[in-house]
Amino acid sequence: MKNYPSLKFIDLFKGIFQFLGVNYPVMRKILQIKLTMDRRRIPTISNNSGKNKDDDSNQFLKSLWIYAFLGLVLIPFVLIRESYIFPMSLVYGVLMFLLMTSMISDFSQVLLDIRDKNILNTKPVDKRTVNAAKVVHVSIYMFILTGTIVAIPLIVSLFTRGILFFLVFLAQIILIDLLIVVMTALMYILVLKFFDGEKLKDIINYVQIALSLTIVVGYQLVIRAFEFIDMDFSVTAEWWHLFLPPIWYGAMFEVLLGQARDGYLILFSLLAVIVPIISIYIYIKSIPSFERNLEKLSDRGIAKKSKSDRIGSWICASKEERTFYNFAQKMMKNERQFKLKVYPSFGLSFIIPFILIFNELRMSSFAELADSRYFLSVYFTSFMIPTIILMLRYSENYKGSWVFHALPVTSMSNLFKGTLKAFMVKLYFPIFLVISIVMTMIFSINIWFDLIVVWLVSSLFVLICFKLINDVKVPFSESFEMTQQETGKVLLLFIPIPIFFGLHFWMTTFEYAIYGYGAVLFIANIVFWRRL
Repeated sequence: MKNYPSLKFIDLFKGIFQFLGVNYPVMRKILQIKLTMDRRRIPTISNNSGKNKDDDSNQFLKSLWIYAFLGLVLIPFVLIRESYIFPMSLVYGVLMFLLMTSMISDFSQVLLDIRDKNILNTKPVDKRTVNAAKVVHVSIYMFILTGTIVAIPLIVSLFTRGILFFLVFLAQIILIDLLIVVMTALMYILVLKFFDGEKLKDIINYVQIALSLTIVVGYQLVIRAFEFIDMDFSVTAEWWHLFLPPIWYGAMFEVLLGQARDGYLILFSLLAVIVPIISIYIYIKSIPSFERNLEKLSDRGIAKKSKSDRIGSWICASKEERTFYNFAQKMMKNERQFKLKVYPSFGLSFIIPFILIFNELRMSSFAELADSRYFLSVYFTSFMIPTIILMLRYSENYKGSWVFHALPVTSMSNLFKGTLKAFMVKLYFPIFLVISIVMTMIFSINIWFDLIVVWLVSSLFVLICFKLINDVKVPFSESFEMTQQETGKVLLLFIPIPIFFGLHFWMTTFEYAIYGYGAVLFIANIVFWRRL
């Protein structure tokens, strides 16, 4: 096996591990195997990137450039000289968010791994050595990840703020790493104490989704952050800041470099050092309970009885179609891999219309915005459709798709219609409804028919995407490993959206034209849905 550079670095501390009672050769061998296994893991932040199945390189290391880019948002705040606590609290807030979400999404399987128990528990390996290997394993990746995010901001701080600022910055980053690792572990301990393994898996899945969404928000922050430099900053310490860890570390700059002697600031600075140390002590004491509760991850949880969906009985033409509609809804609800692939695009479709509106508000008044046609940004919700239609082909349990061919299905059209309607009702309609309500509040109720037209366009666009991507494929019948083969088609299917947008915009320039356009779309939907 490969002798990784991180292992060579850890060899420098061999004496410390042996002093602590750790069997170092065994711990090193466990780490070597775990690092080799990690080469097969794809980080959440780049899970949509193409990946060669035969590529044996570490996908985590290949994704670091994304974290480095997100770290650029810290630079403008480091350059602010009017205050220490405000800009540095923001720096640590962004850093802690990125580290915490990455810790939960990408390193959860390291902390929660129970696969090695069947092997290690049958060998003469003491628990102290196993736990040491687990902590060091996580620390390796946290060190690499943190270094990638803060490397450029640290260099900038050294040349612009001086060596003392740099050293304080670096020391606090180490404390934050310790705090993040332990806080994440303690969160798992708490969840496992009161919930089953299925609930914890759901929490991890939704954090993975949230991390994917922060990429777009991060791009916006990188652009916006440079506009904050010339503003005047002042922060008054309050008692409720005790519950905001980023402010603890920002306060230390005020005490050490700004010569502040406010009682709250001194208290915050002490918390920044003491809390990580106490957290580590609590974690060490909780390890036996944590190891016992990890066994819950092998539990499947109690199956909940699903409620009947009345909407399906209204929109499905036959009992067979309604059966597939209910089946597709359950698949979309229960499959974690499907949600991880789909929900980021689902969230982006929700965020982008508001980003466009907020950008316009920076250049015009609210009254001017309300008189504009920016309500047509609701078309961006359609960007989720090609991706999700493609993902309806895939499943973690794809080998069970033989049942579709074994059942006495009168027409595969019922399977397709039921699945597409389930997507429209369960995923697309809720986000469209929320955005439509907000748009109506901003642009008045007069846009109601335009929103109906957008819905009709979306319904027709679903059929177009299905015909070009999934026409002959049975839903949920292929492995997710095959997703990259259709990426080109998905990108091409984004092209009709601006065309529909432009056509709608053009129709609004003629009086009553939008009503005729809506009637045509309504008839087209009836015809093409029946022919599906």
